[in-house]
Amino acid sequence: MQVAAQVLVGAVAVIHTYFLILEMFLWDTPRGRKVFATTPEFSRESAPLAANQGLYNGFLAAGLVWGLVSDDPVAFGAQVFFLVCVIVAGLYGAATVNKRILAVQAVPAAVALALVVAAG
Repeated sequence: MQVAAQVLVGAVAVIHTYFLILEMFLWDTPRGRKVFATTPEFSRESAPLAANQGLYNGFLAAGLVWGLVSDDPVAFGAQVFFLVCVIVAGLYGAATVNKRILAVQAVPAAVALALVVAAG
């Protein structure tokens, strides 16, 4: 159970690192516009906001990695805290931006959180 929990926490960290790259560096590119279904005009105008959002996703990833490389009790607390942050962000994003965010962000974090707590 512990290994599965750590693998899922790592996967959530990787997902958020990918979000960081998309939002900070690829937002105003054809790939970024395709992923987020934006127009060139919108992506150009909103690039600073997207970069800020990407930075926050990077902080989430960094916190999860911190939880993976730390020893307990820090590891457990960091993983729980940052997974809850990801879940809250995913729920808010799904409610306000796009329902897909629930499946891409909140559900993987919730499964990881359940495993972390069960392995506890």
